[in-house]
Amino acid sequence: MPLISGVLSFVLGILYIVEGISPGAQHRLHGVDYLGSVTRTADIIIGLALLMVSHGLRRRKRRAWGAAVVLLAIGLLSHTVLGLILRQLAPHVLRPAIRPAAAVVTAVVLVAFIWFRREFYAVGDRGSRWRALWVLCYLVVADVLIGLAYLALSRNGLVGNYSPWDRIHTVVANLVGFSGPVLFKSSTSTDHFNFFTSGLGVFTIVVAVLLLLRPARRASRMSGGDREGIRQLLAKTGAQDSLGYFALRNDKNVIWSPSGKACVAYRVLSGVMLASGDPIGDPEAWPGAINKFLDEAARHAWVPAVMGCSELGAQVWCREGDLTALELGDEAVVNVADFTLEGRSMRNVRQMNTRVCKEGYKAELRRVEDIPRDEIARITRQADTWRGSPIERGWSMALGRVGGQYDGRCVIATACQNGEMRALLHFVPWGDDGLSLDLMRRDRSAQAGLNDFMIVEAIKLAPALGVKRISLNFAVFRAALERGERIGAGPVLRAWRWLLLFLSRWFQIESLYKFNAKFGPDWVPRFLVFPGTRDAPRIGLAALEAEAFVVWPTIDIRRIARMLGLGRVRHWLRSLGPKKQPSC
Repeated sequence: MPLISGVLSFVLGILYIVEGISPGAQHRLHGVDYLGSVTRTADIIIGLALLMVSHGLRRRKRRAWGAAVVLLAIGLLSHTVLGLILRQLAPHVLRPAIRPAAAVVTAVVLVAFIWFRREFYAVGDRGSRWRALWVLCYLVVADVLIGLAYLALSRNGLVGNYSPWDRIHTVVANLVGFSGPVLFKSSTSTDHFNFFTSGLGVFTIVVAVLLLLRPARRASRMSGGDREGIRQLLAKTGAQDSLGYFALRNDKNVIWSPSGKACVAYRVLSGVMLASGDPIGDPEAWPGAINKFLDEAARHAWVPAVMGCSELGAQVWCREGDLTALELGDEAVVNVADFTLEGRSMRNVRQMNTRVCKEGYKAELRRVEDIPRDEIARITRQADTWRGSPIERGWSMALGRVGGQYDGRCVIATACQNGEMRALLHFVPWGDDGLSLDLMRRDRSAQAGLNDFMIVEAIKLAPALGVKRISLNFAVFRAALERGERIGAGPVLRAWRWLLLFLSRWFQIESLYKFNAKFGPDWVPRFLVFPGTRDAPRIGLAALEAEAFVVWPTIDIRRIARMLGLGRVRHWLRSLGPKKQPSC
């Protein structure tokens, strides 16, 4: 029903717009002309609104359903009651004003929407209502000011000298498709003004409705108690997943199982409720957290998805949520005790490491809790100067901060040359005896191969910190890259590898795979869990957005309002309200 209702809303919107802009009978009475303009304007507005709510109907949005019911009721009213009035006013001038076919179709769709009202249960973002209202008020005031400025600049083209009230009346009336008392000397100027103000009005309505019906983008609501609970779970079961510590990112939300023994960290992007890694906590309590996660996604009509979970996690997700799993890639895990630079396969790494050592580089590996705060601040400032872009990429395997107050178990590796820091690695804890690579930065003017040197030295120094295993970067579709270059690979596998190599020009696919493969790691498969192929494009877009490979341009409404001087209007409106009592 949601899909059918969305299609019907879209089709009806097109029909309403066509009906509104199609040429009609010539009206000879002023009242008839006014009512005819009302019906045409109503058809166009209803059509545009139905087009915009059609997407929300497909997403089962309750607010979109309510808007569609109101729009259809208004459309039915305009097709019947106003049609009867027009026929009574000018029965010989007008063509039959009542449109029975359109009225019947509208009534049938309206009854169907009311009958299947239980299918539309998804709640929207509470903050979007007030945001849409404020933006609507700002844009209406801006439209009126722009329209008044247009009339002021066209004062020589007006028929007479009009009062400010007449000018405001004309601008407001033209915004909604009517005419006001202000008249122009030429019909061309009248058409230009009508087109200009009508465009402003349509733009205002479109922006307000899009803000009202856009997918909810939940802000981070992880409280201090949630963070402490996650840390306690990580202290007990953190060794089972190398991505567990990344749940403490500042931009994630968390859902707990009824028993409180497991939780799922997630983020909402583009209508996708995206989690990363396995649920945190006791695997026996995972189903409770997963079911709460899926219930929350269904309540908001979000698409549930999990990126980078283990094989065990994928099995539990698919069993509890009737989802589909796809092997996304492999995680490179190095066993510290088995690592060695000997052998032909490690020749390049050994030579690179020796070359960097001859240049005077020295590495140091320390826990964050063992480093003074002022030194951590100096290290982060220095590392920030090496960034080539202000956008920090990474989400599923990135913490987003270095040297946090409660991140004492994290590890910082630095490489210095003649007392000056030239490279930085940041690791997060993986249980009591493991580390997971979070951040890798280096000075662009430093010696080539410095990253290889840093990884090797971190592995060598890890036993002093009680570390037995280190998780390196995540290699996307590693199996396809490796199998596609073998002799005897089929045409499909070779074509898939060629596509991955082509995408590697913009994304680090092949380079990460080759970098990780240098150190002879154990490859641990990671999976993407999602409902089905129909939602795959949206989930892919949300994943790219989460990893900061896709960054949408933003518009600062408040800054625009300040430039237009609308902030003073808002402060004036606030001053009219009740005064707050001073606190004791």
